[in-house]
Amino acid sequence: MFGEPCLSFAKVRILLVARGCRRLISGHFSLYAQTLIVVPLNEFLKNTIKILLPFVFGVGIMWWMYRGTDWSSFLYAVCHEMNWWWMGVSLIFGILPQVLRALRWQMALAPLGEFPQRRTCIDAIFLSYATSLVIPRIGEVTRCGTLKRCDGTSFTKSIGTVVTERLVDSVVIVLLTAVAIFSQMGVLFDFLTASGTDLEHVLGQFTGAGYLVTIACIVAIGLLLWGLMHKFSLFNKGKDMLRGVWEGILSLRYVEQLWLYVFYSFAIWICYFLHFYLAFFCFDFTAGISPIAAFLIFCIGSFAVLVPTPNGAGSWHFAVKTMLVIYGVAEAPAILFALVVHTIQTSEVALLGVYAWADLALRRK
Repeated sequence: MFGEPCLSFAKVRILLVARGCRRLISGHFSLYAQTLIVVPLNEFLKNTIKILLPFVFGVGIMWWMYRGTDWSSFLYAVCHEMNWWWMGVSLIFGILPQVLRALRWQMALAPLGEFPQRRTCIDAIFLSYATSLVIPRIGEVTRCGTLKRCDGTSFTKSIGTVVTERLVDSVVIVLLTAVAIFSQMGVLFDFLTASGTDLEHVLGQFTGAGYLVTIACIVAIGLLLWGLMHKFSLFNKGKDMLRGVWEGILSLRYVEQLWLYVFYSFAIWICYFLHFYLAFFCFDFTAGISPIAAFLIFCIGSFAVLVPTPNGAGSWHFAVKTMLVIYGVAEAPAILFALVVHTIQTSEVALLGVYAWADLALRRK
């Protein structure tokens, strides 16, 4: 008689507890769900800004430089006044340095017990430069990931060799730039004096916006270096990653033919220079510039690429145009040269990336 009410009371208690638990669980789940939504959203916004900001910065410089361009005259010069034969020859030297990079990379990986296929290394280099057109500085990760996926090469060890490459490339380009500046110093001043161009006249070519672009490029390089240092410090918290990087740096001691590694390192930059210099012969207004002057322009342009925009878009144009103006080329042709050369050479990088992607895809089948 009293069992039924007691059972009902127990049921009521169970129901109340169940409802309370459900609310508690629901509340925790709601908070967890919000966390899942907020965290990826924050990461998504952060990554979106990282990708879009370089594009916006590069497009902004490009718009400022080419806002007053007569595009009909531009297209006429490209179609009727440009020597495409020289451009074709220059494109050959756009492929060679990437192949040499692959050969040098193989040499650095061998002492670490990693022996990826040469073809895979070449495809990885092609693909890394192409992906960097979309997201600046992601190429290093892409190339190491490609070797890991295709040939099972240790990612940490390959990252270490890439760090070594960057250090070697930095030393080489600094040395070559110093040689170019010192060897060209007297010629540059003589040229400016003979042409009636002095420093005040050169500085007078800059508008207020020009100074702002220069300052913005310097600030962007500073932010890039700060970001890399910050990421590197976080990056090295992993002992395995740090060990791989250190092994990559030390691997040069065990390279069998170190002289060949050094040769490749200088040959890469010589090919890059020829890739740039041979394009001078595409136009009459740049064909008369001496090789050493062109080399100085090339070095300045190489440092301009440090600005984190896709393939140095905008900053490279501005640097090359400014140097050409210093050497007496009129501003309009200088702008034309920078845009045509950069567009065609960037297209070559993209096409090589497509080739590498297709080659890797076919080999995986």
